[in-house]
Amino acid sequence: MSSYYRKPARKKSVLKEFKILIVSVAIFWAIEIADYIIFNGSLDQYGIKPRDTAALWGILLAPMLHGGFGHLMANTVSFIPLGWLTMLQETSDFYIVSLVSALVGGVGVWIFGAPNSVHIGASILIYGYLGFLLLRGYFQKNIPSIILSFFVAIVYGGLIWGVFPNEVGISWEGHLFGFIGGAIAAKAIAQEKKVL
Repeated sequence: MSSYYRKPARKKSVLKEFKILIVSVAIFWAIEIADYIIFNGSLDQYGIKPRDTAALWGILLAPMLHGGFGHLMANTVSFIPLGWLTMLQETSDFYIVSLVSALVGGVGVWIFGAPNSVHIGASILIYGYLGFLLLRGYFQKNIPSIILSFFVAIVYGGLIWGVFPNEVGISWEGHLFGFIGGAIAAKAIAQEKKVL
């Protein structure tokens, strides 16, 4: 009789999730380093330009661009824990929430953003994760999701003020519509789980 050792599924999952987050953050940092060294900050112009039909691609590019290393560091600090909490129940939730937040957030900024502005930064995703995590408990109505929503509200609830126009140079529109995208993803994922 032969025996074998099987790694616990959760441990494998955590390593996979860690790799996803590190690769995501590495892409952000590689782009910002290249922007600083090679492009002299000119990549930032490829963000979201409200109502500019020639720059619609900015909706997809904006989350990967940052206005300097301070901006990127601040987003990295929030992106990693909120991104990980987003994939805590299902790793695939991270991809769904990221995509929906980027699209809903980007389109919202493109339609409603201030004229003659350029919106960049992963905060559109971060606020998407925040919206998803805060509303996941409400839509899924199970104990783990409710506990997670309360935890996020206690630890990260202060971020909610970022959806209001209270600071010059900060894309509150990106925060607001990213949050709405996360909320939409929370409802869609909850409905999908009910069907299954």
